[in-house]
Amino acid sequence: MNEVLTFFLTFVVLIGVIIIIYIILYNNLQAYKIKINEAENVIDDLLRKKYDSLITIKKIIIEKTDIDKKAFNNLNNLKDQNISSFDFERKLTTINKLIEQILLDHSKLEEEENFSQEYEDIFKLNERLEATKNFYNRYTSLLNKLIKNFPSNILAKVHHLEPHAYFDGKDLYDNNKEDFKL
Repeated sequence: MNEVLTFFLTFVVLIGVIIIIYIILYNNLQAYKIKINEAENVIDDLLRKKYDSLITIKKIIIEKTDIDKKAFNNLNNLKDQNISSFDFERKLTTINKLIEQILLDHSKLEEEENFSQEYEDIFKLNERLEATKNFYNRYTSLLNKLIKNFPSNILAKVHHLEPHAYFDGKDLYDNNKEDFKL
C-alpha cells in the first residue's frame, strides 16, 4: 500500500512540475508576443505621423521653392500601395533623405517656421522609431529563441507559433536571401 501511495504522490508531483513549467513557458511566449504587438502598433502610429509631416513639408517645399511636385510622386503614391510597415518605413526614409538634400540646396527653407517645426518633428519621430524598432527586434529575438529551444519549442509547435521576422525585413528562417542585401 505504501508503494502505491509513494508512486501516486510521485506521479502527482511530476505532473504538477510539468504543469508549472508549461505555464511559465507559455506565459513567457505570450508576454513576448504582446510586447512585439505593442511595438508594431507604436511603429505603425509613428509611421503615420511621419507620413503626415512629410506631406506638410512637401507642401511647404513646393510652395516656397522651384522644386517640381513630381519629385514627390513616391510620397503621393504611398497611400495607395498595400505594403508592409517595413517597406513603408524604407520609402519614407528615402523621401526624408530627398528632403534633406533639398534643404541643403535651399537653405532659405530653414527660415520658414512651419518647415522648421515639421522638420524637427520628423527628427523626433525618427528617434522614437529607432528606439521602438530596437525594442521590437529585442523581443523578437527573445521570442525566436524560445520558439527554437527545447522545451519551449514543443509548446510553440502545439500552439502553432512561428518565428517572427525582425523589423529590418530580414528573416533568418525563410529561403529569401535577397533580404540580407543592402
